[in-house]
Amino acid sequence: MVTPLADDIWWYDLGGTNAYLVDDGALTLVDTGTRFHASDLIGGLRDAGFELRDLDRILLTHYDVDHVGGLSAFDGVELTIHVGARDAPFVAGERKAPLSNHKGLVQRLGRPLISAPDNPVEPLDDGDTVGSFTVYDTPGHTPGHVCYVSETLSAAFLGDLVVERGDGRFHPSPWLLSYDTGDVAQSIRSLAERAPDFEVAGMGHGVPFKTGGSERLADAVGRL
Repeated sequence: MVTPLADDIWWYDLGGTNAYLVDDGALTLVDTGTRFHASDLIGGLRDAGFELRDLDRILLTHYDVDHVGGLSAFDGVELTIHVGARDAPFVAGERKAPLSNHKGLVQRLGRPLISAPDNPVEPLDDGDTVGSFTVYDTPGHTPGHVCYVSETLSAAFLGDLVVERGDGRFHPSPWLLSYDTGDVAQSIRSLAERAPDFEVAGMGHGVPFKTGGSERLADAVGRL
């Protein structure tokens, strides 16, 4: 089941993690939950009035089991997967996360629950565009973490750069789940400075916001 956030934007509440469906002229899934969410993802497409064959692309904010695990549900569907360049080799199954970092160890532990996708994986760099979305490099939670902002839809998809904890505010990705919290803080500042104003804010964890996304991001900067 999906919940509308705005015209052409829907929220998947997958129980502890989020994904989003967006129609900006090409039907787009932002993040995919875990491999156990396959039926929820496909059912949500139908709830929003689409079929599986209508899906054009998947935008991944980063490589983590609860964001890329559901990719296997789309094997055999003609679409392209987009992800930040530094996380792309992990998504494609070409590299393993490093054991030299505590977060890399967490990613290694989740690797058995992730299958390399059949679909092409396209790496993205800062400033690239995919449809109406502009890509913003926001490393820290993972090296290749990116955010996607659509000025056309006044929406931003923030992955795990920030979380919402039930208090209506953004909080930075914590140390335990991040490669580098200093980079997280800098990425939050950079995104707030560079991105156009947006209303809808969809993060990977917590309740997304229908309005006031930019203002909440600025508030988070003020508390860093």
